[in-house]
Amino acid sequence: MNSNILVLGATGKTGSRVIKQLQKKGIEPRKGSRNATPKFDWDDKDTWVKALENIERLYINYYPDLAVPGAKEAIESLTYLAKELGVKKVVLLSGKGETEAEACEKIIMDSRINYTIVRASWFNQNWSESFFLDPILSGDIALPMTDVLIPFVDAEDIAEVAATVLIDDSYNGEIIEVTGPELLTFKDIVTAISMVSKRNLTLHHITLEQYVDGMKQMQLPTDLVWLIEYLFSHVLTNPENQIITHDIEKVLAKKPKTFLQYAQEASKTGVWQPY
Repeated sequence: MNSNILVLGATGKTGSRVIKQLQKKGIEPRKGSRNATPKFDWDDKDTWVKALENIERLYINYYPDLAVPGAKEAIESLTYLAKELGVKKVVLLSGKGETEAEACEKIIMDSRINYTIVRASWFNQNWSESFFLDPILSGDIALPMTDVLIPFVDAEDIAEVAATVLIDDSYNGEIIEVTGPELLTFKDIVTAISMVSKRNLTLHHITLEQYVDGMKQMQLPTDLVWLIEYLFSHVLTNPENQIITHDIEKVLAKKPKTFLQYAQEASKTGVWQPY
């Protein structure tokens, strides 16, 4: 059945999975993306009204991250408009241990719209669908902070939690923190991917400054370079981001996926085999 739910970031890592989770429940949400009809474009406020028309529940996933400059203003404008147009419930995907993201959370908390905040640790899928994929394919991975412990979480688990709290009002007013079941270093990650992909991957420890210089030499977009430097310098080292939570078990009544389980599944797709 068609529904009054809008999922933003419909083609992204979590948005696409939230849509699939809702479809499993027999719900066909409206897709919020630049290619959808009606379309939704964060950079074009004229598209927001049509996308939000007759919508009562809204999943917000801001790309590339709530920490980037301009995100707070966008969330403020969207929240105000959503309230004006009758949206009754918002689920915001936020970042665990991100001060700037918490400023965006506060906007929604203070809006008097029902809400649930889903705070996520770093995604497993960063290694198969995002900025860590190319280094894995090259076989030579140069990273800073290779000994920092991170509770990597699977995007499938995030999406299942988000879809659940989107339609279940018993989680209204709550902050759900989602992490994986274990703390892993980049060394652990590369070892696991090397094992499941049957490839000899080499991890080089470099400084954050060297890593940022490398991204600039590759001519990556300035906002992406800023974001990745911010995530390494502020988020990875935040003690809040190194705590394992049990909120996935609380919401889904099952244990979160381990990194090894994710890696075994991802490896079967051939994603880590060089072309």
